[in-house]
Amino acid sequence: MSDPRPRRVFLLANPDKPDAGRVLDELRQFAAGRADVVGAAHQIDARSAVPDGVDRIVVLGGDGTLLGVARSLVGRQIPLIGVNLGKLGFLAEFSVEEVKTHFEAAVSDDSLVSRRAMLDVAVERQGAPVASVLAVNDCVVQMGPPFRMIQLDVAVDGSHLTRMRGDGLIVCTPSGSTAHNLSAGGPIMQPDVQAIGLTPLNPHSLTHRPLVIDADGRIEIHASAVNGGTAAIIDGQVSIPLQRDDIIRITRHAELFQLVRNPTHAKWHNLTTKLYWGHNPAYE
Repeated sequence: MSDPRPRRVFLLANPDKPDAGRVLDELRQFAAGRADVVGAAHQIDARSAVPDGVDRIVVLGGDGTLLGVARSLVGRQIPLIGVNLGKLGFLAEFSVEEVKTHFEAAVSDDSLVSRRAMLDVAVERQGAPVASVLAVNDCVVQMGPPFRMIQLDVAVDGSHLTRMRGDGLIVCTPSGSTAHNLSAGGPIMQPDVQAIGLTPLNPHSLTHRPLVIDADGRIEIHASAVNGGTAAIIDGQVSIPLQRDDIIRITRHAELFQLVRNPTHAKWHNLTTKLYWGHNPAYE
């Protein structure tokens, strides 16, 4: 349902994108009079840039830009309108022309907001906290130089699940199921379901297969054997070096990642048109 009051909108542009400055100025002028534009910034850290009380943030960049902005909004998730200036644009569903065409609906129609689970990732070393990071897509515990297989002991809700030897483990949200998890052969999940995916990376075993657990599951990963370059990698953007016997605790974050859908796209549009899921071979 549309909200009749003027919506407060902020624009963020990734400064690393060549056209971001020009598009930011273009959309800021376009949005004037169509919404209450309270500001704009060339950065992806929304903590200091975006004031309280904003109803929508228009994010100019790509999927990685959206992930960075969402992580920076800890404590105040605001619906994001992703305008793709990158490559795939799986999360950033709008082109520049599409966001102009559907601007009023995108900023005012709350039924277009997709609410998705996120993860809290905490790393402990000898009982002391090392890092605490929000993950929108995934946490990947992955081997590094000298690239020998590592060993992870995994528990869920306090009960031992498995000892895994291989290249590592992906723990993903439904949103992240179409990222690294997809490449590793993990399950594709509908974005708004309440679940967490666990996908082994090249396990030295015929019995380890991807697993989907309840979103309230408490995951504990004991890094019982690591390489010098082993790390916990968050959303492909934040890397936390790991040492032997470090503990990675992963739980559902209290807030939801809020993403505005393109009203012209069917539910499975990006999966079928951008990743070509379910396309049949071209028979001659």
